[in-house]
Amino acid sequence: MARFLITSAFFLLSTSSFGQLPRLRDSHSLGWLVYVGDHRVAPKWAVHTEYQLRRVDWLRTPQQQMARLGLVHTLSERVRVSGGYTYMQTHRYGTYAEVPGRAEPENRLYEDLTLRDRLGRLGLQQRLRLEQRWLGTRAADGQGPVQQWEYQNRIRYQLAATYPLQGPTLDDGEFYLAGFDELFISFGQNVGLNVFNQNRLSGGLGFQLTSDAKAELNYLYQIRSHADPDPASGQAVVELNHGLTLNLSYNLDFTKKQ
Repeated sequence: MARFLITSAFFLLSTSSFGQLPRLRDSHSLGWLVYVGDHRVAPKWAVHTEYQLRRVDWLRTPQQQMARLGLVHTLSERVRVSGGYTYMQTHRYGTYAEVPGRAEPENRLYEDLTLRDRLGRLGLQQRLRLEQRWLGTRAADGQGPVQQWEYQNRIRYQLAATYPLQGPTLDDGEFYLAGFDELFISFGQNVGLNVFNQNRLSGGLGFQLTSDAKAELNYLYQIRSHADPDPASGQAVVELNHGLTLNLSYNLDFTKKQ
């Protein structure tokens, strides 16, 4: 699966908006704050909660904010499935801003399949995610209520890894290395030539406070293709962004007897 998706990505990059030259490039410094929590409510069921605050220009300018709520079902020690709802707001930012005025909303449903493996000390996780997206747009001046909702589909593949630094396994009070690469591909109607949506490459240092609480400080490099060309020039726009993410993970277990 991983080899197939990576091969497909190179093909799509060569035939979609990345193959249209010349392109306008826009770069931003990222500062993302991320909270994630999977809270167990039954032996094989958990409630997923997530919030992300994303800013650019070294935190001076709002970029996006996102809230996610879902259910996680563990099928085996290696396999789990999940799904739920995501709400996103995108603000106006950058030289070639996609949002003309007020922040524009997006509603999503998502479905995940996650596989976990271990190669010696290296922990690996693969996640395949399907998203059904409803993107809202306001009037031409960017003001007033949402005038239109456009439906799109997207598939995402993430390969993530962790590596303990203080022993063969990751235990409480220990540091570890973390990294991932995630590819986003749009498909279906209303996508047109914007098949390649984005790619995120990240790596950094984590600390496991307890088995249910972790903190990570990571470097993030994001390539993101705009859905529409720049209205002034008619050229495709690609963002080449980099910066830091602070990730906090805290899980609660409501099945434990007090």
